[in-house]
Amino acid sequence: MSQRQRIAAPPGQVRIIGGSLRGSRLAVADAPGLRPTPQRLRQTLFDWLAPVIDGARVLDAFAGTGALGIEALSRGAREAVLLERDRIRADAIAGDLLRLQQTAGQVLCVDTLVALATPPAERFDVVFLDPPFDAGAWTRAAALLDANRWLAPAAWVYVESRLNDSWDVPARWRIHRQREAGAVRGTLLRADESLNL
Repeated sequence: MSQRQRIAAPPGQVRIIGGSLRGSRLAVADAPGLRPTPQRLRQTLFDWLAPVIDGARVLDAFAGTGALGIEALSRGAREAVLLERDRIRADAIAGDLLRLQQTAGQVLCVDTLVALATPPAERFDVVFLDPPFDAGAWTRAAALLDANRWLAPAAWVYVESRLNDSWDVPARWRIHRQREAGAVRGTLLRADESLNL
């Protein structure tokens, strides 16, 4: 296959698996570092979050395709803010939000680590932290979320990594659940604001 044919090939797709948008499809471009959460792991994650996602304010910190943030909206999240530094991907997410009539979703074309350096106007109940694996951004992003008061009291943070990746977990965060799917590990943590360390 020629380079031109590879570029012209149609993108992949990811499907929303639950809630009001169930069955809706999002385009997945063939782009370096873009790796949607495996469907099986996404289902497990939202099973874990089922008691808390309805009415939650959600941050999809490295949005990529927007699948996690849009899945949260589909399942009743009050609001989802999706951060994506790549303009083409950010525009694609904005297009999906518009097509799916998700007015409670907002995509910002920003570098996540730069954005997290400034405290938000309103804190988040659920955060998805799934950076490109090669970026190694878990420790820095987690520290900024914790230090700059991005997390509501008792917030939930989902982190996705490779099995052999290591990163520093903020002292207040406690592992709640963990699951592996192939070479990927999903970890759900709870931030305990009562621990003033």
